[in-house]
Amino acid sequence: MKHLIILTFSLSLIFFSFINHAGSEESQEWISLFDGTTLNGWKVNESPNSFTVRDGMIVCGGPRAHLFYEGNVQNAQFKNFEFKADVMTTPGANSGIYIHTQFEEKGWPSKGYEIQVNNSHSGEGDYHELKKTGSLYAIRNQYLTIVNDNEWFTMHITVRNKRILIRVNNTLVVDYFEEEKPVRFGEYAERVLSRGTFALQCHDPASTVFFKNIMVRPLPDEQPEELVAPPEVDERYIQLARLQSINFPIVDFHVHLKGGLMIEEALANSRKVGINYGIAPNCGVGFPITDDEGIDEFLESIKGYPVFKGMQAEGREWVDLFSKNAIQKFDYVFTDAMTFTDDSGQRTRLWMRDEVNEIDKQKFMEMYIDRILCVLNNEPINIYVNPTFLPAYIADEYDTLWTEERMRKVINAAVKNKVAIEINARYRLPSAAFIKLGKKAGVKFTFGTNNGDRDLGRLEYCLDMVEECKLTSDDMFMPH
Repeated sequence: MKHLIILTFSLSLIFFSFINHAGSEESQEWISLFDGTTLNGWKVNESPNSFTVRDGMIVCGGPRAHLFYEGNVQNAQFKNFEFKADVMTTPGANSGIYIHTQFEEKGWPSKGYEIQVNNSHSGEGDYHELKKTGSLYAIRNQYLTIVNDNEWFTMHITVRNKRILIRVNNTLVVDYFEEEKPVRFGEYAERVLSRGTFALQCHDPASTVFFKNIMVRPLPDEQPEELVAPPEVDERYIQLARLQSINFPIVDFHVHLKGGLMIEEALANSRKVGINYGIAPNCGVGFPITDDEGIDEFLESIKGYPVFKGMQAEGREWVDLFSKNAIQKFDYVFTDAMTFTDDSGQRTRLWMRDEVNEIDKQKFMEMYIDRILCVLNNEPINIYVNPTFLPAYIADEYDTLWTEERMRKVINAAVKNKVAIEINARYRLPSAAFIKLGKKAGVKFTFGTNNGDRDLGRLEYCLDMVEECKLTSDDMFMPH
């Protein structure tokens, strides 16, 4: 009994020690870095007039410049911390918040990380900026606009050891665990965690952005080890990191909540691997959503989550099931030509063996091309998915049956109707030959998993095609 009492007392000490440690961290008060009336404690490089104070706000507007914190808090040297600021952008504005950086006389700060502030800026000249607010710039990119111009939002950045968390309002958009040997390319070589100050960016004269309530809560240098495992740095991870660094959009637009996959699990995987997701329900006869009410219920169920909202339109009847207004609530709409009525009048689903009439293969292909063209020419879609899929009885003859002439018919119709073509990871379609022809013709492409279970993979086939077919960001579709 005596030993039990001692053990219980010891466990209690450990428990209260843990609580006190956690409490000491949480008890750290938020400290203001901006007095609301002056830029005392801050230093501007390049163009001092690009930063002014108005009505309790820091106003960024003018030639490129950066405003570095050089005040007394932590002697402007922060390692672990929570940082938050209220931000408002104007239409077309671009800005950023730097962490672990240091003062530089000119240019873009090279040290530390930039957290992107951009809700509607589209780039300059030939450069099309895709990275949206909340991106850990060029490291973990966020392509979805989740807050609006002319509205205040809160940027909340946490650094603990090697982990960076970024929240826009209360939405977690980045959870990045820095690799033991960070994978960096070109100008981003010094985008690593160390110790440093904060900086606000004035990007260009056409970008006006407002900051207020700029605060920090310093955290102890010694933090408990994270329970999250560091990423496995393999060849695919390195490839994804390189593409992030060159503004190549990594989005899987064809994700289903199937096989028990919940949206929270999908988002955790997204943050881990660095692939953005578009969640798409199946909408059509015999599928979960068959009317406008079903669309509204689905959209409400994922409201507030940082994912693109896609509609997978099923069968050829879908155009009569849903109103134009309901369809337009999605970020994009896609379909395939795997369901149609064949020449004998039979409703055919190509992935179902017992529904496919095994007619002469050449006759089948002519009929199939006709059905594909009807879809591309007549249905209001943004993306054609599962492209060039063949039923099992002729699948082995893919390269022979998909002649260049047939490929060109599909490609030309897609270009004419401004329909992007999916590169599908599940079925490993279309072929490299098709993609190369499509690229030359001006086709836009997307990536899609089309998962049937919880495994979303890492878009392996899609990324292989990027390399083999030399795809660039200009070849990729993004929702407007």
